Amino acid sequence: MRRLRRFLAQLGPGLVTGAADDDPSGVVTYSIAGARYGTALLWTALLTWPLMTAVQLMCSRVGMVTGRGLVGALRQRLPSQVILIGAVGLLAANTINIGADLSAMADAAELFTGLNSHLWVLLFGAGIAWATVRLRYAVLARALKWLTLALLAYVVCAIYVGPDWGEVARATFLPSRPRGSMWSTLVAILGTTISPYLFFWQASQEVEEERAQGRRTVQDRQGASTNEIRMRTVDVLAGTFASNLVMYFIILTTAITLHQHGIIGITTSREAMVALEPIAGRFASALYAFAIIGVGLLAVPTLSGSAAYALAELFHWRDGLDLRLQQAPAFYGVVLLASLGGVAMDFFNLDPIGALYWSAVINGVLAPFLLAGVLLVASDSHVMALQPSSLLARGVVLLTILCMTAAAVGMFVH
Repeated sequence: MRRLRRFLAQLGPGLVTGAADDDPSGVVTYSIAGARYGTALLWTALLTWPLMTAVQLMCSRVGMVTGRGLVGALRQRLPSQVILIGAVGLLAANTINIGADLSAMADAAELFTGLNSHLWVLLFGAGIAWATVRLRYAVLARALKWLTLALLAYVVCAIYVGPDWGEVARATFLPSRPRGSMWSTLVAILGTTISPYLFFWQASQEVEEERAQGRRTVQDRQGASTNEIRMRTVDVLAGTFASNLVMYFIILTTAITLHQHGIIGITTSREAMVALEPIAGRFASALYAFAIIGVGLLAVPTLSGSAAYALAELFHWRDGLDLRLQQAPAFYGVVLLASLGGVAMDFFNLDPIGALYWSAVINGVLAPFLLAGVLLVASDSHVMALQPSSLLARGVVLLTILCMTAAAVGMFVH
């Protein structure tokens, strides 16, 4: 029991970042994959776990040893104009994600309560924005950490519906080659799993952790001990494993329920929840809905916060979740702007899910360019305070860039 408590105490930014990857919009992408193609894309979880792990470990190391967030580190190697384009793009993409997440959470809450989903979008949007601004980092980090437990609902749901594990094993370990429109779904999965906002959030949370230890200046935060790096490695491994395990079980659940019953045209989480009930029962549908609300509460502050960190570092604003609104008005202004934009999407009857799917595809196309910048920084001994990423880590991140680029090329060619 003491060992378990020690292990849980080590978990923090890596676990939260990994879990935030399975936000409601990610759930929709994985559900579409399972409903359209059955178990044909289960193998992608085996591909994305090591790639995502290497990327998040590299971003974590950048934050730990430079004492800066990702933008602060990139500024030392890339032109400000390039970083500005990336930061504005991140804000736009994250706002779309927030809108889609709030919409999915509201649909789930409406199914539970019968109250109109528009009201739930307002309540969730305002409540999460208030908590992000008002709660101090230690409290918010602890709450986000516990919210990761909501992800277990997807594992329980998949086991509950009773798959043929022999067929599942064959689909997992004997990959089928993507064909036709499956390429765009593969790019969407890669863009959702290895997503730019996670890079920024991971590095910024390392800075927040060091600030919480009293290391207030960049000079105080530079460098990391072997033990600190080892602890964060365990943390990131746990987070990325949980993320990809849940992705696997979401694809599996929709494959053995919706796909096998010919329901292949779902486009929203509401359609998935409604379709699940007559096939797998009320319990499975309720689990799916509960998990959407839980991970949405986790993901929305991650989305708004990552954009705020990126813009704050770019424009040299004061930032940090330990600061009051009056101390960092521009930083929290971005948090509120992204939240408000997400709420507005629901009331202007925009199609957040359609936009979201294609934003995941766009992320899959653009992420390799951002990763190239991260790789450049992580390989620079001067920027990395003489603690650059290892050759193995750099090799795996380079492989990630090549895989994402190949998937994007395959999408356009096919």
